[in-house]
Amino acid sequence: MTLLVVGSTAFDTIETPFGKAEKCLGGSSTYFGLAARLFTPVQLVSVVGEDFPAEHKQLLADRDIDLAGLEIKPGKTFSWHGRYSADMNNRDTIDVQLNTFGDFEPKVPESYRDTPFVFLANGSPATQASVVDQMTDPRFVVADTMDLWIDNDRDGLLALLKRIDGLIVNDSEVKSLTGESNLIAAGKAALKLGPTMVIVKKGEHGCFVFSNYFHYALPAYPTETVVDPTGAGDSFAGGFMGYLANCDIISLANMQRAVAYGTVTASLNVEGFGVDCLANTDRATVERRYQELMQFVSGV
Repeated sequence: MTLLVVGSTAFDTIETPFGKAEKCLGGSSTYFGLAARLFTPVQLVSVVGEDFPAEHKQLLADRDIDLAGLEIKPGKTFSWHGRYSADMNNRDTIDVQLNTFGDFEPKVPESYRDTPFVFLANGSPATQASVVDQMTDPRFVVADTMDLWIDNDRDGLLALLKRIDGLIVNDSEVKSLTGESNLIAAGKAALKLGPTMVIVKKGEHGCFVFSNYFHYALPAYPTETVVDPTGAGDSFAGGFMGYLANCDIISLANMQRAVAYGTVTASLNVEGFGVDCLANTDRATVERRYQELMQFVSGV
């Protein structure tokens, strides 16, 4: 089935111990879309400026990402500049220019509104809710959020959580959201806020999945070389949602496989700067890495 993503499209300047990449293609919707397209067709709703190059649009279109929802406005494209620490676990934001993304009001094309699977990339709860308002009875809606909204728009976020099926956060965010200091208690408490599934990301240590029916933990794929962690969370979400959207039913087994595929796509993403690795990989590579992860987990 088709999958809709709503989020940012950006120019990223990235500094890591492995070097520097300037003005490369980035943004939450881009990382998500390039991961999800490995499993199912993707529809993208985002905004860019007049400086967004035709070759970037062509790269996305060539990978089965429908760009009818990509708005081009006068002005410049959202840009971000970040620098990672030596161990890649922390980063400093050097510069952010919201530009056309600063007043982004998602406009979901009529042809997208009956899309069954929807991912709301990180953004204000009001912006995310506006997308839900435009959809026609979606089957499975998942949102990402961050401390900014937890701290500054808690009421809006809590209202959104009652309208979606899944939430993706990191360990510090779920603790902040629920007020629980223990990760397991926090995951369970987050379920009581509305979603039927909560995925808690722990970076190089994998993730936890909480639901009303099961709890599940999975380690990260054992990647030896992390070149650039930018977009790892969005590429995880893309692999997770992309696999689920291609399943007949949202079962326990399919949910567990989807988490593993999300882990795999995130591992591919971090091995190069920007979206390069995701854009140039294929489903066969994903499947090989999925089998390696399953062998790593089972010990067989």
